[in-house]
Amino acid sequence: MHFFTALAKRPLTLMLLLLALTIGFVFSIAQNADLETDLDEYMPKTHPAFVASDEAQELFGINDAILIVVEHPSGIYNQQTLEKIDAITTGLAEEFDAFSSVTSLTTADNIKSSDGFLEVEPFYTGNTSEEAIATMQAEVQANSMIYGRNVSKDGTATLIIAELTEDADSKALQEELKSWIGQWEGPERVLMAGRPVIEGSLAELGPKDMAIMFPLVIVTMIILLYLLLRSVRDTALNMVIVLFGTLLSFGLMTMLGVPIYAVDTMIPVMLIAIGVAYGIHMHNTIHHLMEEKPDITKQELAEQSLKLMIRPIIMTAITTAIGFVALMSSEVLPVRYFGLFAAIGVLGEMVLALLLFPASIHLLGKPVYRSAKKNLGKPAYSDHLKALVVGHPKLVTVVSLLVLLVGIWGTTKVWIDTSFLANFEEDSSIVQIDELVNEKFGGTSTLNIILSSDQVDRFKDPELLKTMDAMQQELEANPMVGNTLSLATFIKQMNQVMLEHEEGSHSIPDSQEMISQYLLLYEFSGDPESLTQVVDYEYTSANITVQLKSDSSAVLKQIIAVIDTYLPALEEQDVFLGYAGSGYKAFVFSELLLEGQIVSLIISFGIIILLLTLLFRSLRIGLVGTFPIAITAVVNFAVMGFLGIPLSSATALITSIAIGIGVDYAIHFLEHYTNARLSGASIEEATTETLAHTGRAIIFNAIAVMGGFAILLFSVFPPNRQVGALIVLNMATSALGTLTILVVAVQYLDRKHVFLPKHVKLK
Repeated sequence: MHFFTALAKRPLTLMLLLLALTIGFVFSIAQNADLETDLDEYMPKTHPAFVASDEAQELFGINDAILIVVEHPSGIYNQQTLEKIDAITTGLAEEFDAFSSVTSLTTADNIKSSDGFLEVEPFYTGNTSEEAIATMQAEVQANSMIYGRNVSKDGTATLIIAELTEDADSKALQEELKSWIGQWEGPERVLMAGRPVIEGSLAELGPKDMAIMFPLVIVTMIILLYLLLRSVRDTALNMVIVLFGTLLSFGLMTMLGVPIYAVDTMIPVMLIAIGVAYGIHMHNTIHHLMEEKPDITKQELAEQSLKLMIRPIIMTAITTAIGFVALMSSEVLPVRYFGLFAAIGVLGEMVLALLLFPASIHLLGKPVYRSAKKNLGKPAYSDHLKALVVGHPKLVTVVSLLVLLVGIWGTTKVWIDTSFLANFEEDSSIVQIDELVNEKFGGTSTLNIILSSDQVDRFKDPELLKTMDAMQQELEANPMVGNTLSLATFIKQMNQVMLEHEEGSHSIPDSQEMISQYLLLYEFSGDPESLTQVVDYEYTSANITVQLKSDSSAVLKQIIAVIDTYLPALEEQDVFLGYAGSGYKAFVFSELLLEGQIVSLIISFGIIILLLTLLFRSLRIGLVGTFPIAITAVVNFAVMGFLGIPLSSATALITSIAIGIGVDYAIHFLEHYTNARLSGASIEEATTETLAHTGRAIIFNAIAVMGGFAILLFSVFPPNRQVGALIVLNMATSALGTLTILVVAVQYLDRKHVFLPKHVKLK
């Protein structure tokens, strides 16, 4: 306390220090802030699943790709459209260094046979006569490796697949591509899709979203604070506190070279909403001291308000920070960094609240507050609340238990989803283009199945290839799977053309010798590099690419469950099963989110119980103090379950945060109640005084926090709106739980002599 008292007595020094730090943080943010949306950068590099995936991606050249859709309402099989497709393909390859390869209808190879030999030739030769185009169309429709994959079955659209290099900048590339492909519009539509496009759009929308919400939450909070506090001075102090907390969080992030992730765009709203709590409680205490002691000097007012509030404010800030720090147990990097720097911002706001309010008294003198109008003869709201809660303890207990039981049932309905597309409105162009690609082609999301063996030429074995083919056929029967591609797909196409499309020829030959001959002929006839995407040089590893019509991790989980049923058959053939690619990483990402949520909940609950136990020197009080937040956590998950809101990278943050913030109400209530009892008040008197004093601050606090988080309802990102709505619900539940079930539990324990030392005489 001495540190705060000493620095508060030097308000000018404090102001200069704040100004210097503010300038430093603003400069760092302006110079270094950059939004990171690459999913690969969200992952822990050392996680075994990602290490194995990266190795497989390097082996088979698996890269993310931008999908360029060329669509003609009357069909693409005409001279103008084909020449345009060829020109776009050439332009992408020659004018953009970000692409490692570009594949389209005009560059794709067609596997044919002639006089008993395999021939691999392009579908498009440059000849655009009606006869040549008709021949090309027939060959495309006869080749299952391109028909329905790169060319739509209705013949109105085709894909140009531009694979990115590892160091490509999705955001910058997308901005350049938007302008570049515009020149090719008409009468064809030229559209972009794929995960890199989604990442680039997120990087573009994130700062715009923050630019809207940041001023909106500031204006909203200023209005709310003034209406609640009726003091321009205290409103201004609160805004200085929360704005500095935001600058502290982002300033340190940029100074330390930590990237700003999409989820971090919520930090300003959260810190502004959370930080006002400390100022509200300081205001409330100063207000009550001046009412109780009208002649108090400004020095006494500064010192006594600090003395009364330093312990509860530090403890509430620490418990809030614990809710954020618990998120660092997650292996998902954005969640981990979000937790760390949000916690730093909260602690910065706490320190500033304890400094600025006393400093303002030293600098400006005692504040002048409007006196509330007294309704003589009418009971205060706290009297109504006390009559309801204290007068009906059994009713409060039964209702709380019913809420808990219904909540536990709803919690079982919670599901996990990490879809990147979920960040956009259903009617947005990004989602509509994605749906178009999913409808006409194989899909925009991919999962790579990696099979490996210790035996050379293992993947020339017909039985193994038939197992792979059976897996692919079962997967393709799923409506969420567009198509699959593997070595088995190549072999089936070779067998079909060599047997001149006779019935049943689109299958795996029974002879390994025949398969070896096909592969040898293919290597002589075409570009053997095209096989490297499905098998390695020694035929010891193979890659099956599964195209999906959704990037939902829930869909991925279903698909992987089907694949895993083939484990016994593969193990019998001495083949190991693994996964790779962005689709698989998204799935692991969702699993890590769930694990992190469970761990962070356990950590935050455990530490908060410990702190409350140490603070009030009673394990029973420590446990009772968590009643409101336990109910809040259950209600939160129940609402998510009943409304079908998934546990995502955004909503996974909610519960730990709500626990950290919500327990603040319990701490303030317990602190004031125990002080009242130790001062000689009876149970009834202590309850009445606490509800009148701290109850008012809790309600103001909850309203301010709810108002701040409600701004997230205006976010352009649906998950952020879900977070805003859920945290508003959580704050209301925590405050209501504190002023109801906690009051009942406290009175029950107090009658068991828990709140006072044994030598203190009870009234």
